[in-house]
Amino acid sequence: MSTNLIEELKKEILDFDASIKEESAGEVAEIGDGIAKIYGLKDAKSGELLSIETKSGDVAAMALNLEESSIGAIVLGDYKAVEAGSKVKCTGNVAKIDVGDSIIGRVVDPLGVPLDGKGVIKTSKAMPIEKVAPGVITRQGVTVPLQTGIKAIDALIPIGRGQRELIIGDRGTGKTAIAIDTIINQKDLPKDQRPICIYVAVGQKKSKVARIMARLEESGAMEYTVIVLAGASDPASLSFLAPYSGCAIGEYFMEQGRDVLIIFDDLTKQ
Repeated sequence: MSTNLIEELKKEILDFDASIKEESAGEVAEIGDGIAKIYGLKDAKSGELLSIETKSGDVAAMALNLEESSIGAIVLGDYKAVEAGSKVKCTGNVAKIDVGDSIIGRVVDPLGVPLDGKGVIKTSKAMPIEKVAPGVITRQGVTVPLQTGIKAIDALIPIGRGQRELIIGDRGTGKTAIAIDTIINQKDLPKDQRPICIYVAVGQKKSKVARIMARLEESGAMEYTVIVLAGASDPASLSFLAPYSGCAIGEYFMEQGRDVLIIFDDLTKQ
């Protein structure tokens, strides 16, 4: 072995940077309806945010289906810009939504981006969109009632804080009206007993949600309400994420010791 080659090898060893880590990379195999099948990314975690390179810039995706040889991910941005062969990288971050008291009174999408034109939301914490729920043993019993303010419902159907209630009915029978009236009627309670209300619009027309917001503002209910909107014209991935985002916002206020009322309208479009 020549002296020059030995010197070159010594130089390479001395210049080795141990801080450089192997980057996990993958490639989009196929894409359709906002769902991408990706090869590679053997180290990806369930719920991890991925970055897909496109001609118009990087697009975020969320890993969901982890298989032996591929990953199923939902594209959170413009999936039409993603093509087969697009390069994909792991970010190491789990999907989260920014939360805080400043989100009250605002309209956001399932990623926490404001949609009401009132400027940036200054938040204090990020909550994971998917989180393991507390076990049944650790939960408190349902003891505090939630009054809807509608006499027929409150007299016939006992609803408690910490309870789920399903509203079923044909089209146009007033399911949304019951939910919105319930939010508005919480205004009659003292502030320290009033729950934070979260209205999650899944696959709804934005014009309908705008009318609902106007009604809530007119009645003064937006001062304790958050609207999470995944519009009918938005990617299907946002409709999928919307209920999870609503729960993540609710869990933040739950951890602050406050009661939360979440309305999902409606889960058949998730």
